[in-house]
Amino acid sequence: DEYMQIVYKLWEGSWEDDAAVRDRARGIFADPAKVHRVHHEGNNYRVDAIHLCEPSPQRTPVLYQAGTSPRGRQFAAEHAECVFMSGPSAKIIAPRVAAIRELAAKAGRNPAEILMFSMFTIILGRTESEAQAKYADYRRHINHEGALTLMSGWTGVDFSTYDLDQQVRHVQNDAGRTAMDNITRADPDRVWTVREVAEHVGIGGIGPVVVGTPQKVADEIEAWFEQTDVDGLNVPFAISPGDFEDIADMLVPELARRGRYKHAYRPGTLREKLFGKHRARLSAPHPAVQYRAKVAAKAAE
Repeated sequence: DEYMQIVYKLWEGSWEDDAAVRDRARGIFADPAKVHRVHHEGNNYRVDAIHLCEPSPQRTPVLYQAGTSPRGRQFAAEHAECVFMSGPSAKIIAPRVAAIRELAAKAGRNPAEILMFSMFTIILGRTESEAQAKYADYRRHINHEGALTLMSGWTGVDFSTYDLDQQVRHVQNDAGRTAMDNITRADPDRVWTVREVAEHVGIGGIGPVVVGTPQKVADEIEAWFEQTDVDGLNVPFAISPGDFEDIADMLVPELARRGRYKHAYRPGTLREKLFGKHRARLSAPHPAVQYRAKVAAKAAE
């Protein structure tokens, strides 16, 4: 949180909107009276400097956050505009979405204005048999050692010390917690073996893997949105660029036909594309707003 205070001060409060004059004749890029030093002394950081470049039209960039541990959820509720999350089932994702939205409301923010994106691996075929054959081929190339190395990095647990058919038990440590929760505590009805973890992570990470025709996958996506209340999908790949080409060629037209996929981007900044026209900058009650130059100046009077 202290780190975020500092970057908000730099992005929002260091340069006034008209600080950059770009006067070539006089050799002046910025009016120094309108570029302010940020003074910060905290428990972990000390800053006494200006922001080194002119701010972007957004000032604070769109804020993405990943991780749904209790601390991660609270951080997302207070700061994030977009949240990445992963979990193998809607049963796991839905309560995480609901928890973040509830915490956002308690923080005075509009819960609907935090966009949630869940991992969702897609394997497509023109026919069901083609899609299943492709999936079977992908599975033949899964490397257990590689998949478990990846999982070890996510969880801080050395999976090489476990037998492949051993059940995975929860381990508490200071590493990322969501990945471990996904395979131990998030779904009490599901017990994973180390082998099953390797097989699942080997294609698309720790999210669901949906296999089928464009129509079937579109049905699954619509059901996923209904069951979880997510706003979008974070789509990984098993094969690149092949999986993305399949999505563009086969799935996007089907989603567009159903009114589930945009036909054009909104104009403006990324924030405006996500949240609408004339919303290039963060608005109250987001905590970044209090650090804007005009607000800071009034507070100092």
